[in-house]
Amino acid sequence: MKVQDITSLLEKLAPPALQENYDNAGLLTGNNSWECTGILVSLDVTEAVVMEAAEKKCNLIVAHHPVIFSGLKKITGSNYVEQTIITAIKNDIAIYAIHTNLDNVLHGVNAKLADKLGLINRQVLLPKQGGLKKLFVFVPNAHAAQVREAIYNAGGGHIGNYSECSFNSSGIGTYKAGEGSEPFLGTIGHQHTEAETKIEIVFPLWLEKELVKAMKAAHPYEEVAFDIVSLDNTHAAIGSGLVGDLPMLMSENELLTLVKAKFGLSVIKHTALKGKPVKKVALCGGAGSFLTKAAISAGADFYISADFKYHEFFDANGRLVIADIGHYESEQFTIALLSEFLQEKFPTFAVLKTGVVTNPVCYFA
Repeated sequence: MKVQDITSLLEKLAPPALQENYDNAGLLTGNNSWECTGILVSLDVTEAVVMEAAEKKCNLIVAHHPVIFSGLKKITGSNYVEQTIITAIKNDIAIYAIHTNLDNVLHGVNAKLADKLGLINRQVLLPKQGGLKKLFVFVPNAHAAQVREAIYNAGGGHIGNYSECSFNSSGIGTYKAGEGSEPFLGTIGHQHTEAETKIEIVFPLWLEKELVKAMKAAHPYEEVAFDIVSLDNTHAAIGSGLVGDLPMLMSENELLTLVKAKFGLSVIKHTALKGKPVKKVALCGGAGSFLTKAAISAGADFYISADFKYHEFFDANGRLVIADIGHYESEQFTIALLSEFLQEKFPTFAVLKTGVVTNPVCYFA
């Protein structure tokens, strides 16, 4: 088992192309070609987590938060980031971060929060633009079906709950094969006219390389004529936050009690209660104040997230209840999400959860 085998699988769970432009997800230390001796899953990476990995014979740490977030100009051990990196390198520990790309998929960080509350009818709270592209390819009529099928098998043609979606139009293609070519149809030096099908198929941007490879392999022409354009359309399963419905109406106090119990909280900061039953709940693991307006627009009665500043609580404006449960607390189940995913894919391999509590925030009760 190589490190590459694990990281490749993680990149299918949450494609790196979905990380925000300020993020630093991916392999931070180590080498993909290393033999993997074991995996330790953590929310954060600290020196204590690296030492735990070394003690447990795990040379790969899979973490949500990237320990290297901005550029390092020196590594002298002057802060916890530098100390962590030095220890990882000394012990040949690879560190892989799967951060905002895991936040931006409907089945990611927020899904675990929704599971704890039993939310149904789930949707992305703020769909992300620019996650889709469209392929146009021109193919002889007799081969259109096999090229379409190859594109479908590579992941193209999904729109919402529909698959194998395409648009096909007929036309006439022309070309003249030059010296050194091996034309599938026609002869060298003479213009050839062929009845062709123009196939149009939408696909997620992170599948482009594999999809083009599959399309070319199925296409009979030596030189394939195709175009790829970026779309402004949103992807229904890609974006920030999550919104869903409780299975049954709850009072605000009942929901706060449920959140406190399910998330193991000692305290919840929240805005004034409205005295109304709660049905629709919005969620965002980590710092989510930027989604308050989206939660209001979605008709949420409650918005559960973290890291709200004093003045950001005013943004509720009496239209919903903001509940700040803490950053670590809102992302703590990401450890279970990743470890369960990896254990399912590698049932005979060592996938361990960290025993180190990395939460830097303490509460005095």
